[in-house]
Amino acid sequence: MSQFSDGIFQFGVAGFAFFNPEKQTTALQVATGLAVLLLPYSILGPFVGVFIDRWSRRQILMIAPLVRGVLLVTAAVLVAAGAPDAAFYAAALGVLAVNRFFLAALGASLPHVVPADRLMAANAVTPTSGTVATFIGVGVGFLLRDIFGAGPGGVALLLVTSGVVFMLSALVARTMERSLLGPSYDPERPQAREEVRNVLVGLIEGARHLAQHRVAAATMGAMATHRFLYGMATALGIILYRYYFTDGDAEQALKGIGLVVATSGVGYFLAVFLTPWATARFTVERWVPMALVAAGVLTGVLVAPFQEWGLPVAGFVLGIAGQSVKICADTMVQRDVEDVYLGRAFSIYDMLFNGMYVLAAALSAAILPANGKSYLALAIIVIGYLVGALIYRLVTRRLAVGSPPPTSAAPR
Repeated sequence: MSQFSDGIFQFGVAGFAFFNPEKQTTALQVATGLAVLLLPYSILGPFVGVFIDRWSRRQILMIAPLVRGVLLVTAAVLVAAGAPDAAFYAAALGVLAVNRFFLAALGASLPHVVPADRLMAANAVTPTSGTVATFIGVGVGFLLRDIFGAGPGGVALLLVTSGVVFMLSALVARTMERSLLGPSYDPERPQAREEVRNVLVGLIEGARHLAQHRVAAATMGAMATHRFLYGMATALGIILYRYYFTDGDAEQALKGIGLVVATSGVGYFLAVFLTPWATARFTVERWVPMALVAAGVLTGVLVAPFQEWGLPVAGFVLGIAGQSVKICADTMVQRDVEDVYLGRAFSIYDMLFNGMYVLAAALSAAILPANGKSYLALAIIVIGYLVGALIYRLVTRRLAVGSPPPTSAAPR
């Protein structure tokens, strides 16, 4: 329910920021919009981990939706009243800051409800089904935009709808027992106030712990590589549809991007079934570079003609490959990292997940031409995936030397 709501919210924000018929959109504006929407995840990440490792995660899943619902209604009022864009983005920042707690609590909770030997299957089903729900929310947002209109009033109604649905997810969380999702009690753990003062120290400790589990760290690095290149592909696609394929027609551009989102959602869904099978057959250490290579090669082949048909197919490919890598990264972190470090590990994870995306959008702003057609950007994407696959394979292969063959994390 929460991620379905998030799809409606993200569509409303994207329509307001990138596909508003009254505004011109440049690569720099795309980068700025993505930075505003994603930086809270990176900035708050270290602090979130401190509390996720101490507060009842079930309570976070109850309280965060209520707070976010109130903030979404506030954002809707600002839009309807014609407030400056800065005020709207400030409210959006608050919404996403609260969501950071919610998603981190979900990630750290999974090992408490799923046996260790079933984590791969759980990570295929749980986050991916949430992502598919987000895509469905985007589709519903698209339909509601036709009903409500593309103006400020329509955006406001989208935000209110998202807020109401998100608050309902608190009722689902309430059905769980308060201590079910952890964290595990540790009498040696410092108080939260003391730990906040030492956030950087905690991050360093989490990074050191990850460094001792190098397959998990390497898989997280592969995920970060994908997110950087996917961020470039996103900026490229938005500008291409806005100006190269549609000659500046915002509504047609939005429909084109909507198709790419839909095909990506199908890819995410198929990754639910493909990833457990593939990791059981090839192991995580082999499947991750295979997914990265496929993403790089096929994206290059599909996008290089710069024809409109190629982008939805490329979106499908990146949906499968990217979600496969993410499932593997989630599983390796949850399987190998001790529970007391999980919150901090996922904070680092999320800093990379969102920070790399924003960094890629910033690079895109520097190199993309006004109409988006850039062979340089496409070459960076293709080569980046191939180099990322090679480095990952070299790192994990070196770790395996002198050790027994790696076992699959897929359910036995």
